[in-house]
Amino acid sequence: MTGGTRPPGRSGVAPGLVVLVSAVVLVDTVFFTALTPLLPHYVHTLGLSKAQAGILVASYPIGTLLGAVPGGVLASRLGVRPAVMIGLAAMSVASLVFGYAHSLALLDSARFVQGVAGACTWAGGLAWLAAAATAERRGAALGTAFAAAVGGALLGPVIGAVASHVGTGPAFAAATVAGGTLMVASVLVPKPLAATRQTLRSALPAISEPAISVGLWLTFVAGLALGVVDVLAPLRLNRLGADALVIAGVFLGAAAVEVVLSPLVGRLADRRGRMVPVRLSLIAAIAVAVLAPWLRPLPVLVVLLVLGLPAFGTLFVPAATMIGDGAERRQLHHGLAYGVGNLAWASGQGVAAAASGALAQATVDAVPYLLLATTMALTAVALRRRGLRGGDL
Repeated sequence: MTGGTRPPGRSGVAPGLVVLVSAVVLVDTVFFTALTPLLPHYVHTLGLSKAQAGILVASYPIGTLLGAVPGGVLASRLGVRPAVMIGLAAMSVASLVFGYAHSLALLDSARFVQGVAGACTWAGGLAWLAAAATAERRGAALGTAFAAAVGGALLGPVIGAVASHVGTGPAFAAATVAGGTLMVASVLVPKPLAATRQTLRSALPAISEPAISVGLWLTFVAGLALGVVDVLAPLRLNRLGADALVIAGVFLGAAAVEVVLSPLVGRLADRRGRMVPVRLSLIAAIAVAVLAPWLRPLPVLVVLLVLGLPAFGTLFVPAATMIGDGAERRQLHHGLAYGVGNLAWASGQGVAAAASGALAQATVDAVPYLLLATTMALTAVALRRRGLRGGDL
């Protein structure tokens, strides 16, 4: 269980812990999203098809998919701090390899290891933060961490754009320095709250908890959305005339909007209930998914993506808050809960990234986008029929 004595304060979270977890997820997303503006470069230089480009994007979430459960178990058995440190070490090495790789196999492998590392850092970091926060302030604390993650997504395309000019090796080598610095910082942060060690078997019955099951599904749907967008959006922008700098600018602008929205979504979830921001995000995301494959010329599509892409990412905040709430109610270790959450996200993003490229190549871009919109619409209807409105959960 997630027991222990919380330090004093409104949220029960030491400021140093919030800064550490925020920095960890920021660095992870920086070197995850740095690929976005580089994707056309790899397509052209390596002669990749859409399907191969999809596999390259999907390698990271596939790594997270396979590392999700072990990462959660690691956080539960060894502790959240060791899980974070192991993840940082693996991320540092894999990012360095990715920067200097010149073959598709090595690029895919390095991205895969990055994904496994991310499973450890996210499970350990979010568990560390969620266990320290009170239920009334958990949304705000997690919203801050997700805002930092989006900040990493904001910086990632910039790193990718820089890498397209100065070389991927020096740009990705920065991950090694950042990872080592954060490993030192994690030792300096106060010891995590005491928690009873649990096995994966403890997590299985807890999935029936409504807050956890709904949170996991929303995490999966958000992963689907990002998997489709990360593959098809940069390629469509490129077809309409955008170079790496413009593509980076689009994702930079969208991430900037989401950085502002994520803490607000967390506070809204705390004050009005977890489902209010869920409903708003789903409505906006459906509109974006329907319009994205059709809009032109380039400036019109750019405006839609900058203002609309945050609707996908903001689903993660209330979803993660629900998972934390359910874990506390079921006395489930937060590391295991967020390990399963990583599994849900990675399943969605991995499947969508791999399948959307192949499906778009066989048909048109609109097909995977419309399938995504349909999934989100059915989710909104199902939640409403279950009576999950406003302040529920």
